[in-house]
Amino acid sequence: MRFERDVVVVGGCGHVGLPLGLAFADRGLDVALFDVNAEAVAGVMTGHMPFQEAGGQEVLDRVVGIHLTASTDPRIVSTAENVIVVIGTPVDEHLNPDPNVVSSAVTALDPYLRDGQLLILRSTLFPGTTALVERAVADLGKQLEVTFCPERIAEGKAMTELYELPQIVSGRSEAVLERAEKLFRNLASQMVRLSPEEAELAKLFTNTWRYIKFATANQLFMMANDFGLDYEHIRSALAFDYPRAADLPKAGFAAGPCLLKDTMQLAAFNNNNFVLGHAAMMVNEGLPLYMVSKLEQRFPLAKLTVGILGMAFKGESDDTRSSLSYKLKRILRFKARQVLCTDPYVSTDPDLRSLDDVIELSDLLIVAAPHLCYRSIKTDVPLVDIWGTDGEGASL
Repeated sequence: MRFERDVVVVGGCGHVGLPLGLAFADRGLDVALFDVNAEAVAGVMTGHMPFQEAGGQEVLDRVVGIHLTASTDPRIVSTAENVIVVIGTPVDEHLNPDPNVVSSAVTALDPYLRDGQLLILRSTLFPGTTALVERAVADLGKQLEVTFCPERIAEGKAMTELYELPQIVSGRSEAVLERAEKLFRNLASQMVRLSPEEAELAKLFTNTWRYIKFATANQLFMMANDFGLDYEHIRSALAFDYPRAADLPKAGFAAGPCLLKDTMQLAAFNNNNFVLGHAAMMVNEGLPLYMVSKLEQRFPLAKLTVGILGMAFKGESDDTRSSLSYKLKRILRFKARQVLCTDPYVSTDPDLRSLDDVIELSDLLIVAAPHLCYRSIKTDVPLVDIWGTDGEGASL
């Protein structure tokens, strides 16, 4: 069966879908992006990245209108041999996963799915979701093959890691695995085969491991700080030319759209019997409150204007999803006289001030996201930086 295009990415203008579509297009594949966000689609079609992604703008400039198009019309899904769905399993306000969201999204595509297409699930899935989608496709009566090939990129590094990291592919048959490998060999040379259930857990294990590592670092930071010592000074010393400690992270906010969510998905999968995961959540989510409680012991916060530097969830990013900077802001608004916020990359928050204004008006500054521009800040007021951004250590 012949198709007009090689790839269509459903949810293709987001942080996962757009870099993937750009990478395939840059390798010469004919790619379409389907997204309900009309503003993002219009931006892509006029050559503008809707968010920051290192190297993304350069690739978009090369491929838009040539190998890449974007549309809000779902009929475009029917034009491609490979349909990549980047809708992942969400969690509700109680951190319970809803695996039906993905299968429902696939079912909604029924009028536009064609026999012979390969349906690739790409974002994080609650274990068993691939099987749920397979049953939903069977119920539709469509002759589609289904595979789960989890994305493995770090936001901001997609345009290098998509080419450098081995791709995990999964499927129920040799034919499905071969089709998935054929597609992703356009990006990477190494393939790792797993069953769909193994691949689902591999993705959750990866993010949970990172979240627990960050929690370990943050707990150790609190211990050192409570004892009047500098965690970063200790960490740098013990990791110096010592490979077994090289992966001990710096202290800092462990946030974003994946790490906490996926840790809680894994906990739900194991009937909420996940002591390490829940302990990691308490440590990481509790860090803003710990910081404020320690600052209260040093400063008369009720009389001070506090400036928060960086509202993105990590350095050199414009993504504020699940950012703990906003949790810090909420706590400080209850404790301090006034709270001012700034971020050089975030453009979606109308309450942000310029960096110069925040520095000038604040009595106390806190680095909440370790943007590189904060390394050279000159100020006469106290500057709290648990990340060690300026190389001067990390303590409160």
